[in-house]
Amino acid sequence: MTTYNELAGLRVNYVSSDPTLNTGNEGQVWYNSTSGTLKSLVQIKAWSAGGDMSTARNELAGAGVQTAGLVFGGATAPSTLSNATEEYSGYTWSNGGNLSTARAGPGSAGTQTAGLAFAGRTPGGVSNTTEEYDGSTWGPGGNMATSRSNLGGAGTQTAGLGFGGYVTSPPYMSNATEEYDGSAWAAGGNLNISKYALGSCGIQTAALAFGGRVAPDGTVFSNSTEEYNGSAWTTVNNLNTARIDLAGAGVQTSAIAFGGFIPPSSAATEEYDGTTWVTSPNMGTARYTLAGAGTRAAALAAGGRAGPRQTATEEFNSTIFSPATGAWASGGNMGTARADFTGCGTQTAGLGFGGYAGPAPGYRNLTEEYDGSTWSPGGNLATARFGLGAAGTQTAGLAFGGESTPGDRAATEEYDGSTWSPGGNLATARYYLAGAGTQTAALGFGGAVPPSATPVANTEEYDGSTWTTGGTMGTSRKKLGGCGLQTAALGFGGATPTTTAATEEYDGSTWTAGGSLNTAIKELAGGGTQTAGLAFGGNSGSITGATELYDGTSWISAPPMATARNLLGGAGTQTAGLAFGGQTPSNTAATEEWSGPQTTATASTLTTS
Repeated sequence: MTTYNELAGLRVNYVSSDPTLNTGNEGQVWYNSTSGTLKSLVQIKAWSAGGDMSTARNELAGAGVQTAGLVFGGATAPSTLSNATEEYSGYTWSNGGNLSTARAGPGSAGTQTAGLAFAGRTPGGVSNTTEEYDGSTWGPGGNMATSRSNLGGAGTQTAGLGFGGYVTSPPYMSNATEEYDGSAWAAGGNLNISKYALGSCGIQTAALAFGGRVAPDGTVFSNSTEEYNGSAWTTVNNLNTARIDLAGAGVQTSAIAFGGFIPPSSAATEEYDGTTWVTSPNMGTARYTLAGAGTRAAALAAGGRAGPRQTATEEFNSTIFSPATGAWASGGNMGTARADFTGCGTQTAGLGFGGYAGPAPGYRNLTEEYDGSTWSPGGNLATARFGLGAAGTQTAGLAFGGESTPGDRAATEEYDGSTWSPGGNLATARYYLAGAGTQTAALGFGGAVPPSATPVANTEEYDGSTWTTGGTMGTSRKKLGGCGLQTAALGFGGATPTTTAATEEYDGSTWTAGGSLNTAIKELAGGGTQTAGLAFGGNSGSITGATELYDGTSWISAPPMATARNLLGGAGTQTAGLAFGGQTPSNTAATEEWSGPQTTATASTLTTS
């Protein structure tokens, strides 16, 4: 009899652990013999709208990453140059310190707190000057040897790279490369093709140059790509679409190119894997002379021209997940929409309490109980509060810490299924902390202390009556997620105050580093255990519905919630989680139920051929 393997030449892989989630495995189908699940891998890529800039402009430059971006300079009209700087949080733009010299078409490198601007077109003509940004103020750097504009840039503030560009004498295009050491520019290897209005990304010793103008009269548009190794440029595979005035992000072996002018204005996006460019989803707005920043998987596009000059921002995200890892489904709405609260219990016996619902002061003492389909009122907390920690079950819950009107941030309360009663106070009064464990063996960790909401690393253990000091976390943080037991807990994400992806594992006395979340997130919720954790929702620069699963070593991305939200409540396990309330950014009463990977077969019963 002819088998499927003989007909198709393929068979389902039979493995004991899931493969690494990367683009090389996209479309793969496999059977995990350990969990007894059939899985496949899908990659989701898309551009989405971000917050608008304050100043519409083109020929601006960008630096940093998607959640901490920087743009500067540009033109607000043909003869009106800008010195404006704006900083992106991943959600909104805010004004930074102005450039000393207004300029359009500068080169750029670095980060939001250590940026580099060099050359460009200034009111005095094409320039060779350099400016360095410290997160608030621009100061002078060393001059380039060649004055030029519309050049490529890469690297950092102390290891920058500038190449190509427009020069004022024939043939009007440069192939010169210069390297910056934080104070002075020195000559590097020349590009093979002189060009300007090109795209670029990478670092000083591994840069990428692509596209651009390559004719003396500026009429010929290029699709050529070159790689720099720190001393010489090498020609590699071409872009699929020749264009000028495009932007780029990423590194030499994992880059993204977007926008530009063909003509007309282009929304085309291409991704580079170190060998080949492949097309990807188009931008929402076709535009050219825009700024780019970030990485191949999380890029940022801002400003440019699409007819009028733009303030529009777009974010590109590429997420890989296995659809077989689970799904979210709608549950019954809570009685009161609220945020900044917490919960415990299971998917069919959940408990949500406290929170903020406005109007001022807005603190809530409300408790609600979930039976797997419907929320109903429970006994009220004695102290209305938000940003509190939680542990336990629906009939034996624990609430501790939190911000309250009287300012009693150390208070603990115990729930018996109908009534809250006082427990022992925390040693360190705090709010925005995380919890794990049971009512008689709980753990409280991290959080913020007044008056400046400073993140802490404090850990305390509860025995049903008294809190005692436990091992200190490696990273002080607030607004983090937590799950697990007092002797096997998991803490993840949060704000340090910078948003972090760090994960830590507690063994009953000591915290040790675990695998980081795939995305830095704060204001998230979680459930599960130390070796089977669930993280969902939060704020990663913008409000997200992202879901990740932890196996005791690493996190993998899973399908997101239907409703993106932060400051939400969470409960349950990795296979049966519960998400409720939060901000969308308005307060919500929505509930979602997570169904994770289920063991549906055993290795001995599967036939793969």
